[in-house]
Amino acid sequence: MHAPQTDGRLLKGERRKEELIEATLQVVAREGVAGVSHRAVAREAGLPATAAAYHFTSIDDLLTAALTRCMEQDAQRMLRLAEEADGGPGGVTALAELMEKVVKGPGRLLAEYELYLLAARRPELRGPTRHWLEAISAYGHRYTDDPVRVRVLKGVIDGLLLQGLLTDTPPTAAEFEAVLRHVLL
Repeated sequence: MHAPQTDGRLLKGERRKEELIEATLQVVAREGVAGVSHRAVAREAGLPATAAAYHFTSIDDLLTAALTRCMEQDAQRMLRLAEEADGGPGGVTALAELMEKVVKGPGRLLAEYELYLLAARRPELRGPTRHWLEAISAYGHRYTDDPVRVRVLKGVIDGLLLQGLLTDTPPTAAEFEAVLRHVLL
């Protein structure tokens, strides 16, 4: 019996799409959503000018793919933290350390919030953001069954990360942890 052969063109196409999504995030981080064009994204990815339009019919398709990628990755990280959290202080410390890491390299976070706010204007983009918020809820439920505290946690995490983008000196893990402990423990 022969192992099934993978079509190299399909793999190359998927790789190109991934490169274009990553390039979209870089353009959004640098120039905002308004800076995204097929040409700008292809140039950022180091690909031919037509590559972005070939793989993503519209700018909305590019932005949706970028938002989906960010929210899925963030949700997966949060779900891993939730699985490891036992309702004690160690899980809070782990979340605070992750938040510190995220705000120290603000380019990606800035792109995520640009796209996140775009979803506020466009209901069709809200699916991926719901996944992120559900992941925070899963984490919160490791500490409390109180739906109000879980809702507060969602607002606190988004608020702290957004505020971290607005300061010259982002909060430290210890500063994040103090707020998270207040909410969760």
